Amino acid sequence: MRPAFIPGVELSGRLYHEAVRPLLSRHFPGLAHTAALIGRGSEILGFDTQRSTDHDWGPRIQLFLHPGEPCAEVSRMLTEHLPATFAGYPMLPNGIVVTELGAWFEGHLGFDPRTEITTLDWLATPTQTFAEVTGGEVFHDDLGLHRIRRDLSWYPDDVWRYLLACQWQRVCEEEPFVGRCGDVGDDLGSAVVTARLVRDLMRLCLLLERVYPPYSKWLGSAFARLRFAARLTPMLTAALAATDWHDRERCLTAAYEAVGTLHNEAGLTEPVDPATRPFFDRPYRVLAAGRFSLALIAAIDDPALRDLPLTGAIDQFVDNTVALESRTFSRALFGLR
Repeated sequence: MRPAFIPGVELSGRLYHEAVRPLLSRHFPGLAHTAALIGRGSEILGFDTQRSTDHDWGPRIQLFLHPGEPCAEVSRMLTEHLPATFAGYPMLPNGIVVTELGAWFEGHLGFDPRTEITTLDWLATPTQTFAEVTGGEVFHDDLGLHRIRRDLSWYPDDVWRYLLACQWQRVCEEEPFVGRCGDVGDDLGSAVVTARLVRDLMRLCLLLERVYPPYSKWLGSAFARLRFAARLTPMLTAALAATDWHDRERCLTAAYEAVGTLHNEAGLTEPVDPATRPFFDRPYRVLAAGRFSLALIAAIDDPALRDLPLTGAIDQFVDNTVALESRTFSRALFGLR
């Protein structure tokens, strides 16, 4: 019989306070450490359910120590003394990770955020990865993880404007294609473009709300938490359900104007007219989203960012899980732009 479901972050907090911390106090009294649950896993973003418990889920934490502290000895002690199950759930193999804080960040982020966080660090790191590091929970903190998470909680304003400009540019590049595909009888192509635009608008809304967009499995769940999701979701859902390009365009243009209004409310640029308009002399209606990109670029103070091509952060121009999960590869790939 399965035990009652406990959200993973709550389960891991109980594991630390009820089992791990007493063992540390007994075997390594006074040991400075930080205990947390961050990194990969649906529970880090608060999206885990009973379904999540069938694999890679269970009682687990990271235990961070200062350099030179006995990581191997602490890990061995915990392995020997922790029970095989906790709160009815089996302990995960390697469920207790004992490591030095900088080494963990180098492996997970590709850089150590305890020192200066560079523009390359911000742009070469997927939003999913930032969500993994700033999500979850810290249960005990002698090493300053709270401060690091605050530093990583959101982009500097100039980087934020640049990423928004690049996201608007993605919309700009494809918004007339919904009608053009339909015009030549390619209804499937029109539907595919619509789906791409809906995804880009969802990511744009998350960026506007200072929420790191997660990867595809949780994108809709994260979007649903936004304060204006109730207003936008019917428009986007109707665009995806439409069977005619005219209906897709009608739903998308309503969404464009709503998101354009949200952009203006954010106050990141001078106001931009959010009304849609004809695409040249063709019978398609568009936002001309590049206008928002230009306004954002004009509001950036850093000339180096202003001069970058409108390709954006790594996951705005790379859509391959293997590439995005490799810090070495993604940072190297970003450097080749």
